[in-house]
Amino acid sequence: MNPRAILKRAGLRADAVVPLAGGDVARVYRAGAYVVKTHAGPPPGMFPAEAEGLKALAAAGVRVPEVLWVGEEGIVLEYLPPGPPDWEGLAAMLAGLHRTRRPRYGWPRPGYLGTFPLPAGEDDAWGRYFRERRLGPLLAATRGALGELVHRIERLLAAYAPPTEGPTLLHGDLWQGNLHMSQAGPALLDPSVWVGERGMDLAMMRLFGGFPERFWAAYRERLPIPPEVEAALPFYQLYYLLVHVRFFGSGYLPAVRRVLERYGG
Repeated sequence: MNPRAILKRAGLRADAVVPLAGGDVARVYRAGAYVVKTHAGPPPGMFPAEAEGLKALAAAGVRVPEVLWVGEEGIVLEYLPPGPPDWEGLAAMLAGLHRTRRPRYGWPRPGYLGTFPLPAGEDDAWGRYFRERRLGPLLAATRGALGELVHRIERLLAAYAPPTEGPTLLHGDLWQGNLHMSQAGPALLDPSVWVGERGMDLAMMRLFGGFPERFWAAYRERLPIPPEVEAALPFYQLYYLLVHVRFFGSGYLPAVRRVLERYGG
């Protein structure tokens, strides 16, 4: 939908609407004090799920843009003017988020990773939840592209028990493109929020880089990363790699193989 039409539905107006960089999933526009996100054919509930995730992160003390309006066809957020990098501030914010504890793993409503649907449901057992409700749907969706790797992944899932520190709220898609250094400090964008092990966020942050050692040193000082959690990060990266296989194809299969080889699979 046209961003001006979304602004009209929201009861807002702006004199100028210009495209913003990024937006791998949605089209993103700056409209004065607002950011408008649209999609040509959004899956049902995608933008409402994003709004719910942003509000959950805000309630947990994470800086995010305020949700001003949301509908099936798009979302309107406050515009956060850019500011200088603050890696120590990001470390403090994420350590605070990951230090919190929730009663169970999962999320009571369906969500999305990009436009890939994530099923609703909660569980007390982390390994079972991750296999059945997070990696399982992606494995089913990429089975044709994976070929013989499917069986190797299934063997790894049966043999490997990831460590547990406790359920915590996750951003869920925390790569550098979803980080915005604003004038008010670091802010997180485009979440795929659910409750899991914090290693999921750390694994995505390591997958494509962009977070300097300055950040990691400050994060570890506030919330140390045990060796067993470090060792589990490549395993968690399978989740993000499979969604890239789903959307972008076989170019990500060598990275999947490297993860399997790391665990002897």
